[in-house]
Amino acid sequence: MTTLLVAEHAAGALNDATAKALTAAAGLGGDVHVLVAGKDCRAAAEQAAGLAGVAKVLVADSDALAHQLAEPMAALIVQLSAGYDAIVAPSTANGKNTLPRVAALLDVMQISDITAVSAPDTFERPIYAGNAIQTVKSSDAKKVITVRTASFQAAGSGGSAPIEDVAASAGSDLSSFVGEELSKSDRPELASAKIIVSGGRALGSAEKFQEVIMPIADALGAAVGASRAAVDAGYAPNDWQVGQTGKVVAPDLYVACGISGAIQHLAGMKDSKVIVAINKDEEAPIFQVADYGLVGDLFEILPQFKAELEKA
Repeated sequence: MTTLLVAEHAAGALNDATAKALTAAAGLGGDVHVLVAGKDCRAAAEQAAGLAGVAKVLVADSDALAHQLAEPMAALIVQLSAGYDAIVAPSTANGKNTLPRVAALLDVMQISDITAVSAPDTFERPIYAGNAIQTVKSSDAKKVITVRTASFQAAGSGGSAPIEDVAASAGSDLSSFVGEELSKSDRPELASAKIIVSGGRALGSAEKFQEVIMPIADALGAAVGASRAAVDAGYAPNDWQVGQTGKVVAPDLYVACGISGAIQHLAGMKDSKVIVAINKDEEAPIFQVADYGLVGDLFEILPQFKAELEKA
């Protein structure tokens, strides 16, 4: 069995999601080839070649793939698909955009958001906001799979896979790139951060969110997250949202401040290694999944927490 893993990369750097999806792809058995498609992506391909478990790296460098739009990406993957039993990608915005189109063109069923590989044709995936785990067995000759990378450890380094150039498909007139606005931050990227401090609706305002959450995040060198309620109230931007309709994270430490713990939020963070919850409501559902819980007023507790961090 040979698997084609579609790499996630940007600005010449391989995203950590690729290394985690590689672990899932390796669980299928057989060789794993990594496809790095884009423009001026040789550096990302060299990083992929250094991952342990990669048998070959395919590079498709083309103007048509510069923004990794779903239509040209899907055409390229289908063009390469004849030699593969499975096509895998991380469940990122790009993966979720491209692989459904690939599955449709190949006339197979996509298997989305897998969290475990039980056998080359059998997988686990969450349903009902993560409250149940579904086991899926596929009889399709080609498997098209997206991976919930928070459930897998990143593959190590030490590989030395050969790099091979492949011809990219011609550009598609079905879609065109108009523009993008990228958020800039000195903080760690939320999806791959080791420590995350998240705030909820209990913060009360965007100003309080900034005053109370940011100093703790700065002291810990953490990324900042938010519940959907906080985002909907305008306390935090959309790209900070953690949960079923936001980002799924699994950091080493997740600090939930003033978050009640609705199932939609828990679905996005319950795989965190250590969960600390701070909430004045001792009946809040967040305490059911927390490793450490502190009942109290976060406006009193967080400044004390920051003072202790500064002492340490």
